Amino acid sequence: MDLPDLTDLATPGAEIAVRVTPNARREALEPGPPIRIAVTVVPEDGRATAAAQVLLARALGVAKTRLTLIRGAKARDKVFRLD
Repeated sequence: MDLPDLTDLATPGAEIAVRVTPNARREALEPGPPIRIAVTVVPEDGRATAAAQVLLARALGVAKTRLTLIRGAKARDKVFRLD
């Protein structure tokens, strides 16, 4: 899968709004406000959020541990902070 280059958003302290679509046929990431992330996993026990975090980190070019979920743990609309 080809991810868009979002390295320009990778500034410490940035808050990144995303909309997650779980149970998708394939994984995808579309830039824009908000960033749309489709993941193939089901939304149980935070699995979809974790998969979205991994995809977002890869697109930003940072480690997934640098992204902290600050809002939307059980919602499709989420906000991550880059530490």
